[in-house]
Amino acid sequence: MFTGIVEHLGTVVEIQQLDNSSSGGGGWSMKVGDAKNILVDCRLGDSISVNGTCLTVTELETSWFKVGLAPETLRRTNLGDLKVGNKVNLERAIAASVRFGGHFVQGHVDTIATIISMTPEGNSLWVRLSPNDPFYLRYIIPKGYICLDGTSLTICEVNDNESWFSIMLVAYTQAHVIMPTQKVGDKVNVEVDMLGKYVERIVEPMLFGDVQKAGGGYVEKLVKNYLEKKSNA
Repeated sequence: MFTGIVEHLGTVVEIQQLDNSSSGGGGWSMKVGDAKNILVDCRLGDSISVNGTCLTVTELETSWFKVGLAPETLRRTNLGDLKVGNKVNLERAIAASVRFGGHFVQGHVDTIATIISMTPEGNSLWVRLSPNDPFYLRYIIPKGYICLDGTSLTICEVNDNESWFSIMLVAYTQAHVIMPTQKVGDKVNVEVDMLGKYVERIVEPMLFGDVQKAGGGYVEKLVKNYLEKKSNA
């Protein structure tokens, strides 16, 4: 579990599409350097968020670590597009003792989005993005949370008809994440707020009659009461 508060910017120093070493596992692997600041308490098997993707550390030294990239990860994320020298957002899994400054982020990327415009306003930066899979717009609401390349951000606008949403980066955030270095047409990892998906999973069966799937009882009464009030209104 992560918060979406990026701790450090690392640098991709090696990518192998067929890594037959013991830490590579015979598949894609990526080595991330310039990471000394977040490796002080890291151990093999720990989780690190790389551009919002929860990955397992398979090898590490003082200033770099290696992760494996499964086929599903490559399909779902922009990690397969990374090149040596690219900067990446890094965050360790949260500890119980830290302040929770962002929102609940799993590191499970839902889809990718394309940057369609970047517009400065004062010292802030508007970024408009279009998700590759418009299905996920249903979970994106104005002033709600979203995680973009591992950064917890507040959604400013949503346009369902034209299939885009926008966020604004303040000056501090611009200096500590990779998005300002990206350009129109670049791909961004998107994880929507999981709360919306859980609510949908519980409520949808109630609306279509599958009480057992929804858990029945208390939730069913809540939904029925809500629908009755809306109907009477």
